[in-house]
Amino acid sequence: MTLQQRRDLAFLVLAGLFLGTMGMLNILGLTRFLTLGSIAGWPIVVAVGALPYPITFLCTDLISEIWGERRASQLVWVGLLLNGWIVLILWLGGILPGLDGHGGSAGLPLALAGERLPLFYEMRTLAFGAVGASMVAYLAAQFTDVRLFHFWKRLSGGRALWLRNNGSTLISQLVDTTAVVLISHYAAHVLPLRAEQAVLPQLGSFIASGYLFKLVAALLDTLPFYLLVAWLRRWLEVPGAGVELEDQGPP
Repeated sequence: MTLQQRRDLAFLVLAGLFLGTMGMLNILGLTRFLTLGSIAGWPIVVAVGALPYPITFLCTDLISEIWGERRASQLVWVGLLLNGWIVLILWLGGILPGLDGHGGSAGLPLALAGERLPLFYEMRTLAFGAVGASMVAYLAAQFTDVRLFHFWKRLSGGRALWLRNNGSTLISQLVDTTAVVLISHYAAHVLPLRAEQAVLPQLGSFIASGYLFKLVAALLDTLPFYLLVAWLRRWLEVPGAGVELEDQGPP
């Protein structure tokens, strides 16, 4: 395998992991909320779609570190197009006629006819809410991550890898979590809030829970990030702290 082939393969794997995770996040999204424990009686609740989300920031940080800011920004824009593609398919799936000619379930066994149609529309409604919220939050958070990553990189002269990895991710995750929760409630009305309780404390709990989960995940990925950067620099022949493939040009 030539050097260029190795570089293309590594980028495709990271980009594929990023885009696949984004697609899974938007489809699963808000379909279920998980309780990951509690702190002093305060439950840590996160949406199932948030579980793989920290991986996207690891991917963009690796691409930013090895390939540069331009390639990372391009990947963010492709991710936005993927969000739009998911919305289009879900929309078409809801408006096109079903087996009975008007969206029903004729021809299916009765046990399935009563289950499949509501299941799709319920998932579609939740996915629309998740995608609508995530598209705005996604752009804000991912571009914040890429810009801050390179800000810290320039400030440290290519050193202090831990600073740009954690500094960019922790701030961008806060932007993302806050935007997703607020938009999901005020624009899409899909959060499972208790009607008998005040709204703002519940929203604050969702934001705090989601951010705590992402904060822990971001800190835990510091060692893998160091190891992956070191390995990629050797395998892709990108020597020197902070050096990017954009600086080197084609091999």
